[in-house]
Amino acid sequence: MGADGQLAALVLADGRLPVGGHAQSGGLEPGLAAGLAPQQIPDYIRGRLRTVGLVEAATAVLARRAAAAPDAVASLSRIGDAYLARTPSAPLRIVSEQVGRGMARLARVLWADAGPVAALHELAAPPRPVALGILAALGGLDDAQTARTSLYDDAQTVASAATKLVPIDPVEPVRWLLTCGATLEEMVERAVAVTGPDDLPASAAPQAEQWSLDHAARERRIFHA
Repeated sequence: MGADGQLAALVLADGRLPVGGHAQSGGLEPGLAAGLAPQQIPDYIRGRLRTVGLVEAATAVLARRAAAAPDAVASLSRIGDAYLARTPSAPLRIVSEQVGRGMARLARVLWADAGPVAALHELAAPPRPVALGILAALGGLDDAQTARTSLYDDAQTVASAATKLVPIDPVEPVRWLLTCGATLEEMVERAVAVTGPDDLPASAAPQAEQWSLDHAARERRIFHA
């Protein structure tokens, strides 16, 4: 991967990327409402990396590989369907598609004439990891960097939300991210080993799924999910 790809990886991993990710807590807000203790947040981040994070990272890797294929639209649709089948919660699927649309808009603005953007445009509502995979292809990221970007984005989403949800020193979330490095790299290896949609991990997180359903029914909330 060249220097341009390295820079694109940093940009895509930036929580300030204008795709709507700032409105998500990575399930932390509903988790805290359900009784998750603040001191459990680092374990929660690592748990997400091994479940939801792994599924999304592997999906993004597959989408990156398929982005420039002659049958890109059909391949990306199959990948998206496989991802959605592993996301039982309707509210989480909706949130993923909201962020995916933000990423699709970003791709159209930055790489308007690129072939993968046309494929992305043909997808009615690309989920976040599919759109991220296409952005990774456009930015010149390799498989490992794509997976790492997806996983880091998930972890930093939770860490950033924590500063708004619990009374903590803002330095603490930085510590959490640094201490989950080994778990993140393990999931990178597992994500890049996936060979196709049928091989996509199905790492269940039923408690988080239930939390998302409860959260969607609440009238007072800070984050979408």
